[in-house]
Amino acid sequence: MALVLFNYDLDENSYKVRLALSMLQVGHETVAVNAFPGKEQETPPFLAMNPMGTLPILRDGDLTLFGAEAILAHLARTHDGSGRWLPVDGAGFAHVMQWLVFAAGDLSVASRARAHALFGTPGDEAALRAGARRAIGAMEDAMTVNGFAGQDWFAGPAPTVADVALFPAFALSRDFGIDHDAYPALRKWARRFRAIPGFLTMPGIPDYH
Repeated sequence: MALVLFNYDLDENSYKVRLALSMLQVGHETVAVNAFPGKEQETPPFLAMNPMGTLPILRDGDLTLFGAEAILAHLARTHDGSGRWLPVDGAGFAHVMQWLVFAAGDLSVASRARAHALFGTPGDEAALRAGARRAIGAMEDAMTVNGFAGQDWFAGPAPTVADVALFPAFALSRDFGIDHDAYPALRKWARRFRAIPGFLTMPGIPDYH
């Protein structure tokens, strides 16, 4: 049975999963969800799959998953024969997981800031932007340190699902007023990320030169 992704094209968490599916060359079906303005993901059929009322949702046979980072881990484990995207060794696995936790936690404020700017969702604009800047600043600091160590990616010598989970929040942050020129290490990383085979863009994703 084909994988089915319940997706909204302008949702950055759905974009993470689309990126992973493309980079891993995983065949799938996509079901469009009217997230804005319809809030279809909050209707009973979708709440039966994801009681949190959020996107994306992935159906893989009898397995239904929600939460972009959980879906990324599942796809890497089940569709990456190389083991590169989610390493099995303890240290490599832990390094990826700490960034997946960061993406789902501290960095999620960037998604809320963007949704507030684009769709008028509730929130304190100044607080959301300040929180997003702190989280993106932490990414900039980490990638700067990695650069001094000759490491091009967040969690190891090659791209992993950690990079997939982190890319959209930075790349789409101009939607709520973040100046990418202030983050040179992330700009270089984003340029490398765009060169990964299978990269997909979406509205709002800039080119990096």
